[in-house]
Amino acid sequence: MALGAPAQALAGAAKAEDGWIATWGAAPVSEGAPLEAGSIRQVVRTSIGGSAVRIRLSNLFGDAPLTLGPVRVAKAADGSAIVEGSGQAVTFDGKPTLTLARGASALSDPVALPVGALERIAVSLYLPQGAKRPTIHGAASQDAFFAPDEATAATAFPAGEPEDRRYFLTDVEVAAAAGARAIVALGDSITDGVGSTQNGDARWPDLLARRLQADPALADIAVVNSGIAGNRIVNDGAAPYRGPSSLSRLDRDVLDKPGVRWVLLLQGGNDISASDVLAAPEQKVSAQQIIDGMKTLIARAHARGLKIWGATLLPRANTEFPAPPTPAALAKREQVNAWIRDSGAFDAVVDFDKVMRDPAHPDRLLPAFDSGDHLHPNDAGYKAMAEAIDLTLFDAGK
Repeated sequence: MALGAPAQALAGAAKAEDGWIATWGAAPVSEGAPLEAGSIRQVVRTSIGGSAVRIRLSNLFGDAPLTLGPVRVAKAADGSAIVEGSGQAVTFDGKPTLTLARGASALSDPVALPVGALERIAVSLYLPQGAKRPTIHGAASQDAFFAPDEATAATAFPAGEPEDRRYFLTDVEVAAAAGARAIVALGDSITDGVGSTQNGDARWPDLLARRLQADPALADIAVVNSGIAGNRIVNDGAAPYRGPSSLSRLDRDVLDKPGVRWVLLLQGGNDISASDVLAAPEQKVSAQQIIDGMKTLIARAHARGLKIWGATLLPRANTEFPAPPTPAALAKREQVNAWIRDSGAFDAVVDFDKVMRDPAHPDRLLPAFDSGDHLHPNDAGYKAMAEAIDLTLFDAGK
């Protein structure tokens, strides 16, 4: 019999346990290309540390039970290498392997591997039977490494072509000190870090985590990235847009994260561009529909006792991807941004548009912050975004 429970139920159970805080995340997006039997090693960076770790693996987009294991975690070194002697076996209900039912996820047992804040760890897992429809997070901005056999304990994987994907791994939690809490960044490719340096941990949520660690009063706040490149608020994925909508994934990817206290929403640009790109009438949304979606996200966060901050949408007038914006699309962005700034619906506003726009052309990205596609920031742009967040918002009552 396949083990595992629906992802929402497991996440809710995790939230009820004291002391465990989400320190890293990668929202599941879709199924990937079939995988043959073999091992995968993935490197993640914590945002806060703890005395032990545990991980979540997902078969959300699989069409059949999935067998995984053995699984190991270790301190990461360069590339695919791990620090020799640091590896620890990961178990699930005391067993070294697990079989996940279709659509299910599973949280591991605690692993006695103390980790520091902003420390890279490697998660290695073996697929004894491969996977016909692996659950992935695309646009990882981080290499995943492969070996053709059971190599989870190997110091390094064979030389080969890495992939810019996350496979099965959706969460890392830490046993943190009392009082630790988390902010979850909910968004699209700009939150996912498209345009940042590969393997550089240079997405704006990464850089926000660095800022928090530099302030002793805020160093117990974790930052979890729940961005999905190509994601929308209102509608689920339809090429070139990807992933379940934020309205449909909010519980799993945000509200059920253990220790979450705040949400920062930066989304709506893909809802706008889809009206230009996709022909189906149901894929076209108005500014009011986007605003109504934001209102729903706000209400659901507030119902859980969370604070939710709204970020203004970045300028994109001269981008060619996925298509040049029409005058109607540019007007929608202005209407949505005006509502974010002036409605008072969010608990706070982060005005990314003001920080990132070119003063000479306010509907375009500042060239110094442009990765080259006129849509996604470069490392300097993501740094400016992280620095634009007022850290006093983390004070009690904000």
